[in-house]
Amino acid sequence: MKNPSQKEFIQVTLAVASLHAFIQANWTGPDLNIKPEVLDMKAVTELAYGGEPAYHLAQHDLLRLTQLIFALPIITAYPFCWWQLLTEAVPLPMDPHDSLGSLLQTLTGDTGDRDLTGRLQLEQGRLEHIFCHDKLGRRTKFQQNDLSQLVLLAESRKRDNSPAEAVHDDLADQSRTPVNSSIMTNSNLPVTLELNDDTLLEQTIFTSSAPSSTTNQLSHLDPVSQPPLHPLDQCILLSLCLNVRNTSPSHGLTSEQMSPYVARVISHPKNWSVHTMALLLRSRLESTRTRTVERSVLQLQALVDQMPTADSPLPERLHYFHSIPLPSKWEMERELALRFLTLGVVKSALEIFERLEMWERTDKAVVIVRDLLEGRKEEAENVISRGKDLPSPRRGKLDLARQAKLWCLLGDLEPDNAVEHYGRAWALSKETSGRAMRSLGGYYFARGEFEKAIPCLQRAVKINPLLSRSWFILGCAYIRLENWEGARDSFSRCVSIDDEDGESWNNLASMYLRLDSSQNNSGLDVNGEDEPSKAKSFSNKILAFRALKQGLKYSYDNWRMWTNYMIVAVDIGELSEACRALTRIVEERSAKTGAECVDEEVLERLVTAVTRVPVGLDQSAGDDDRRRDAVNSPNEGHGLLGRVLELFDRTILPRVSSPRIFRAYARLLTWQSRWEDALKAYLDWYRCGVAGTFEKGETDVEKWREAVNEVEDVMDVLRNFGPRVQGINWRHQGRSIIRTFMGRSKDFEDEAEWSRLIEFQSELRTEE
Repeated sequence: MKNPSQKEFIQVTLAVASLHAFIQANWTGPDLNIKPEVLDMKAVTELAYGGEPAYHLAQHDLLRLTQLIFALPIITAYPFCWWQLLTEAVPLPMDPHDSLGSLLQTLTGDTGDRDLTGRLQLEQGRLEHIFCHDKLGRRTKFQQNDLSQLVLLAESRKRDNSPAEAVHDDLADQSRTPVNSSIMTNSNLPVTLELNDDTLLEQTIFTSSAPSSTTNQLSHLDPVSQPPLHPLDQCILLSLCLNVRNTSPSHGLTSEQMSPYVARVISHPKNWSVHTMALLLRSRLESTRTRTVERSVLQLQALVDQMPTADSPLPERLHYFHSIPLPSKWEMERELALRFLTLGVVKSALEIFERLEMWERTDKAVVIVRDLLEGRKEEAENVISRGKDLPSPRRGKLDLARQAKLWCLLGDLEPDNAVEHYGRAWALSKETSGRAMRSLGGYYFARGEFEKAIPCLQRAVKINPLLSRSWFILGCAYIRLENWEGARDSFSRCVSIDDEDGESWNNLASMYLRLDSSQNNSGLDVNGEDEPSKAKSFSNKILAFRALKQGLKYSYDNWRMWTNYMIVAVDIGELSEACRALTRIVEERSAKTGAECVDEEVLERLVTAVTRVPVGLDQSAGDDDRRRDAVNSPNEGHGLLGRVLELFDRTILPRVSSPRIFRAYARLLTWQSRWEDALKAYLDWYRCGVAGTFEKGETDVEKWREAVNEVEDVMDVLRNFGPRVQGINWRHQGRSIIRTFMGRSKDFEDEAEWSRLIEFQSELRTEE
């Protein structure tokens, strides 16, 4: 063929056809009528990555063909980079992103196709004209009052009619009909099961369609009868729904936020693949509720059953496949089996696992794996012996990556011979099986053989550097051997892979502090004081502080991390953050441990940071930088006062109490010249202290002497604060305190300190 552009066009066409055939065989169905077993086995072997084999039951020969064609240099076919981008989702090792900019400019020109532009930009998450609102409605059959319900208002732009993209008139006319009726009229779409619950309604009934905002572009839409959406817009809504899940915690509110997106797509089905994805998302959302879990499982079963059927045209199934994250049929069957297990339907789940040849989840895993490795069982024949007629090249033969995986699996199932099995897997894979080294390293780590675990884990992370769990175990092994730098590097890799791993952030902070401690110990011989080492030490503490602060975003309820954060914050002078950390610790632990949850030394340091600044300072105190900093800094003086007061008044004192807590609180109130409150806090300190809780019949002399000192202290407080508080007879209160204490401790009348109590009584009578 002389024309190079025509040749390249044929190459791209062949690659796209192969890619769509691969998708049809493993995702959308129906099944292909060709099964090249030999080529497929070769493709499975070549697609192995890091010693991990590709799933052996899927058809990979067409994917491998697509990969080989896209690896050829193609210049003139301008959509080529877009097809490379689409194959990344399958995935293929391509990098087409550099060429997408020029393609996007071409599509967004005056003559460009807006729908194609939207499909290209869908991967980038761009959206317009989509709003969530709350409308009054009912969700149960017996609900009496209308409550606010979340509803999604969306409207497609008007498009020029075309055979592939037009909104059909019959569906448009059904926009105001009940949802179920609209769905059931099209037999080419996946079946949508009804709920049939005695309490929940099939769909939310909205009793108010009045617009909540006249400035809203979609205020004219009635939530009960919204117009059908274009399939591309439905893809955008499903992508937004998944974005809500990916950016929100696993919580019931997240499911409530996702439901309106799914309901809006299901209400008017337009495309087989899009509707399948919407029903799958609804099935997942309903799997955690007792009244909807039955439909969730049955709907998932229906979706799995309709995959191999030819109830809809193949072009319709493939049209929007690349715009939605539709899982493969193998993954959907696995999800169905796991759903069966959660409901206790064990037999059906095991049958699916056996059909998928996921032997590690079957009840006869050891026997099956041994038979496979010793050649007594065909790879595609399970325990029930389904009698498949396989061609001779496939019979009795396993590729090396698959054999290595099975030996690793056998090592997991037989711990006594695990080292031998993992070693066999490592040798069979020609030292490319990351799983073998991960498993062997984990085996040594669990048994405390950290010197042997580290080399294995190092090999594992070299083969598969994006598995954060391997880096985490490697870091823990380094910790046990006190290799702080190695542990720091390992946990740094963990958080770079998964920045939401709070435990790795905590360990990384600990490594910075360990490095700081080891450097300080090694620097004792260097001329006593070493300024560079001090600066490095402070830098490590700052890094530890930042790591803990980042980790707490994802481990907000971990009181141990808050404790570490509080200590580091105090050490570097971030007292405002230390106050916040102490607040969280008390909130988490006070119900179980009482006053022990309060770090009283940190609390007293916070009070000291406030009270060491003169109480009369303000921003007009002059040009003294130190005085202005004392007013504006959040870590001392007036800037810290509000946080510390809130810590006492709202967090600590309503939950727990102790003498040191009351005394620290009294110091803070004294600094504010709140004499009445300070006196009350000091009296609370006395009542919680040794003297206030001293019981009659006590024989410990040292405890009694400590109590006498507390009596003397409270007398001094009454003399100093009593005259400043209006409406209090402090002398009478002092005599009552001494009389009560002397009555409880008459057994100590022979002690020398007894005379001090008599002197207190005499002084109070004389002053009166």
